[in-house]
Amino acid sequence: MTALASVPSDEPAGYRPSDDEPFMNERQLAYFKHKLLAWRDDILRESKGTVVNLKAETENHPDLLDRASSASDRALELRTRDRQRKLISKIEDALRRIEDGSYGYCEDTGEPIGLGRLEARPTATLSVEAQERHERRERVHRDD
Repeated sequence: MTALASVPSDEPAGYRPSDDEPFMNERQLAYFKHKLLAWRDDILRESKGTVVNLKAETENHPDLLDRASSASDRALELRTRDRQRKLISKIEDALRRIEDGSYGYCEDTGEPIGLGRLEARPTATLSVEAQERHERRERVHRDD
């Protein structure tokens, strides 16, 4: 089963949003919705595998080094899953923005985020310029 099998395909294979068409038209919105749903499904599928692996890895290793290595592996896996849980939340937020019509527009300026940025980071909420300003402000406050 492929990642896209559980996501309905509203778009013809090979479609890519283009700057030659109106920004965030129905076709682009369907494309990004499909992309976000597929990404979420992949993450959820991986997390189910993690639960199975963690349940299977309950054995008590007699060797201290094996036990430490196993504990370290579990901790790393749990940190990864926590990051993915947060990512799912961002994906859900992006899907809500698609539904309410605000997807693709910068939260700070209201300007289009840009197709290239959305293609690379479909959960983006800020344009590149707004993100850079935000990061500069964070550095200034962190350095104080």
